[in-house]
Amino acid sequence: MRHMIFGESHGPAIGVVLEGVPAGLELDLEAVQRELDRRKPGQDPTATARRESDTVQVLSGVFEGKTTGAPLAMLIRNSDQHSQDYEAIRYTPRPGHGDYAGFIKSQGCQDYRGGGHFSGRLTAPLVAAGAVAKQALALRGVRVGAHISSIYGITDASLEDAGALEAVAAKPFPVLDDAKGEEMRQAILEAKNEQDSVGGAIECAVFGLPAGLGAPDFGRNVEGIFAQYLFAVPAVKGVDFGAGVAFSLMRGSEANDPFEVKDGRVVTKTNHAGGVNGGITNGMPVTFEVTIRPTPSIALLQESVDLRTGEETEIEIKGRHDPCIVPRAVPVIEAAAALAACEVLGI
Repeated sequence: MRHMIFGESHGPAIGVVLEGVPAGLELDLEAVQRELDRRKPGQDPTATARRESDTVQVLSGVFEGKTTGAPLAMLIRNSDQHSQDYEAIRYTPRPGHGDYAGFIKSQGCQDYRGGGHFSGRLTAPLVAAGAVAKQALALRGVRVGAHISSIYGITDASLEDAGALEAVAAKPFPVLDDAKGEEMRQAILEAKNEQDSVGGAIECAVFGLPAGLGAPDFGRNVEGIFAQYLFAVPAVKGVDFGAGVAFSLMRGSEANDPFEVKDGRVVTKTNHAGGVNGGITNGMPVTFEVTIRPTPSIALLQESVDLRTGEETEIEIKGRHDPCIVPRAVPVIEAAAALAACEVLGI
């Protein structure tokens, strides 16, 4: 299942085209919309004030409620743009943002309004694509779930099972421990009041992938496939599978996952490997944590360069921006994981 995202943050619409969607899938558009509603802006003081309905419209690939096997095109219209906020920084790239790299890549022809195609706004069609992927995966008994694992050093409870993540999906602030979630919210609001931003991390798990998928070599390595999808999400700067960086603190006797037989099948007693050995699934849940950088668009005075003159300058960023994108990024990471899981399964 291949996808291509189109549109810009302040253009008339954004959307996605999905190729390879199996024919005959009874597409639940209400479920797709629920996923988009989890991500949409303007719902909480910890998020951007931009208000979009994020209503999805299917343009092709579905007939009489079922997918046809033809390319599936979905559209989401933009309605609450404040493009004038970006005129002042058209030629002064924001530190930490894709502005400068995009300016060079496009030879100065990029749409600078709201970050254009580099904007987090483009994660909305990614979520729509992931919602379709989730429905295809469900037919194979595969489920995807995630939660905020940390924000600015405040950590959530540890993930125990798939059922816990199903409950998280219904929460406006997707954490396992609501008390920790409130601490996180206060940290975000404090940064917002100081015209700054904070980052964090999201833990995600894919349940139900059978053992034996993938390969150790380039292009078919399961961790490599997931990483490619995850790093395509704006602001993701790190991906750790299983114990991740904690492996550097372990001995082999601690890091290894002992095998056992449970209900007639081979499993491991722990899952430090994150469900992958040698680039191949081992039948345990594929687990990983992604690191999300702080939102680069902050209102504090910052140093930049005027790309017209080559002179150093200072910028003050106006507009509406998330003081922390981690809460809204949870369904985005799930979507990327679902699309990656489809590739691993050959859907």
